[in-house]
Amino acid sequence: MAKSNIKKNKCSRRHQKPSSRKRSQSCTDFSRNYSLYIRRVLKEVDPQKSISSHTVDIMNTMINNIFERISTQAYDLMCFRNRCTLTHEDIQRAMYMLFPGKRSKYAVTFGSEAVQRYVHSKNNVPR
Repeated sequence: MAKSNIKKNKCSRRHQKPSSRKRSQSCTDFSRNYSLYIRRVLKEVDPQKSISSHTVDIMNTMINNIFERISTQAYDLMCFRNRCTLTHEDIQRAMYMLFPGKRSKYAVTFGSEAVQRYVHSKNNVPR
């Protein structure tokens, strides 16, 4: 009896195929708004320039689309490897599969550096 209980508590190795996954209504409608960050980056690059709200909406849609593609591809890789946890390797491989050539290399490099800076800044904050 105890052995069967242990098997039930383990992570399921049989993941559903991406096309057969059910998504709840809240999951499909979830999208973040990056308009504030888009405007901040533009002001850092060129303080004299401005951007229309329609253009910000287009860029926001593009960012959410790319994020969804990366997360879906990383999930598929996780399932392919029969893992229960999404790792940084899955995300990096998803980037290499989705973006061509040097774009993926730069994206992975800058992403890794950003995570290292964040972890370093968290470790140096006095509590």
